[in-house]
Amino acid sequence: MNNKNGWKKGRRWLVAALLLAAAAALIYAVYRPRPLIVEVATVSTGAFEQTIEEDGRLRLKHRYVITAPTQAALLRPTLKVGDAVRAGDVVAELEPAAPQMIDARTRTVLQQRVGSFDAARRAAAAQVQQAQTALAQATLEAERAGRLAQDNFISASARDQAQLARQAAQQALEAARAEQGRADFALAEARAALARAEPAGNGQATGRWALKSPVDGQVLKLHQDSAVTVTAGQPLLDIGNTAVVEAVIDVLSGEVRQIQPGAAVQLSLGSGAPAIGGQVTRVEPVAFTKVSALGIEEQRVNVIVDLASASPDAQRLGDGFRVDARITVFKQPDALLVPTAALVRDGAQWRVFVVEAGRARGRAVQLNDRNADVAWLKEGLREGETVLLYPGSMIADGQPVRLRNGQKTPG
Repeated sequence: MNNKNGWKKGRRWLVAALLLAAAAALIYAVYRPRPLIVEVATVSTGAFEQTIEEDGRLRLKHRYVITAPTQAALLRPTLKVGDAVRAGDVVAELEPAAPQMIDARTRTVLQQRVGSFDAARRAAAAQVQQAQTALAQATLEAERAGRLAQDNFISASARDQAQLARQAAQQALEAARAEQGRADFALAEARAALARAEPAGNGQATGRWALKSPVDGQVLKLHQDSAVTVTAGQPLLDIGNTAVVEAVIDVLSGEVRQIQPGAAVQLSLGSGAPAIGGQVTRVEPVAFTKVSALGIEEQRVNVIVDLASASPDAQRLGDGFRVDARITVFKQPDALLVPTAALVRDGAQWRVFVVEAGRARGRAVQLNDRNADVAWLKEGLREGETVLLYPGSMIADGQPVRLRNGQKTPG
């Protein structure tokens, strides 16, 4: 009887133990930590670069503006924007501008002025004839006085007076001729003020100016695309060589101190176009105000970049093209690099999660510097170690992790 009771009691304990084990297994299966699906990267050695990324535009190094040398009538241009020109080619033609229209009152005044000057000219011509007659008479008197003085019929002083009278008559004639010339010029001026500009007898305008291109290049801009009267110094067209361009990058004044002449630059026009190399040639010493897309006023400075002349892609660029610039201000070769996406702020320090045996292990790191892509490590990691990317708040030290489908373990 006792053996039977003992056997039943042992059986109950066995069943209870099995139930407890099953319950524990169930609880463990439900509440055990599940591996998180993560993305990882490998700590590597490479070149670390600190860059400034801004946009800018291209401009010609040498731009020539053809202007009108004087007020004139511009003939209709035959060139179009983009046309190629050679040095010495005629790019614009000018004709003398027609005078202003004359109203009836002004025309009457000018006609009366012509009549007045014509009368003055006739009076001057009469004075010339009178002076010529006086000279002829003085010449005869001087010759007669010379013969009489030679025969001692008159004194030497009388002969001298006759010769001086002839010289006076000669000078009076010259003065009368000068007065006649002045009257001729005044009459011509009055007639010119009254006359209107008319073409020559063959129908072609006279006095045409031909403006020529100073260099080989292309027409960049037509300031006037039709026949019009232009003033002295007015721009007519722009000419330049689009194969010789430079980039103007506007940078925040707080960042421009890091940029030195000679710094390497990568320029891209976007849309998958290959980058074009260049280098900084000049940092302008003057800042200007620019309003950002958010409506904030910023002080910016122009940085001038010279493009690599050997680049075949530079031949397809043009004046005013927009470019994205990546200016290298610092470069460190053989640096220990980790993606910035793996960094987690830990107070004033940084830490990362290293994957070890399927678990994430937090580790403090020290940085020399960082940019938008990678951080330059000072200590805390070794080359080849695997780190988690984009660790969230669910990652804790010792958390089981599993790589995302399709991603292989680095290294």
